[in-house]
Amino acid sequence: MIILKETKNGLAFDILVIPHASRAEIVCIQDGAFKLKVTAPPVEGAANDACIKLLAGELDLKKSQMGISHGAKSRRKTVTVKNINKKELELKINS
Repeated sequence: MIILKETKNGLAFDILVIPHASRAEIVCIQDGAFKLKVTAPPVEGAANDACIKLLAGELDLKKSQMGISHGAKSRRKTVTVKNINKKELELKINS
């Protein structure tokens, strides 16, 4: 189960990222976080952008609603989503 945290900037959850994968996908949920594979390398924010694009597509959100708030240079990152309530985001995650 994904752990959602309420912050002053919106709702936050953690992701674990594997860059340079053969294809982009959400692999599983591990330790309360999404585990993602992205094809982009971890250079100049390319993998971060790929994570946001993948999550926005899978969760049916706009990329402008999402951002990496912590861990931009780490494999474990915190994503913040704004302009959505907790129940709506939980429904999108669980579907």
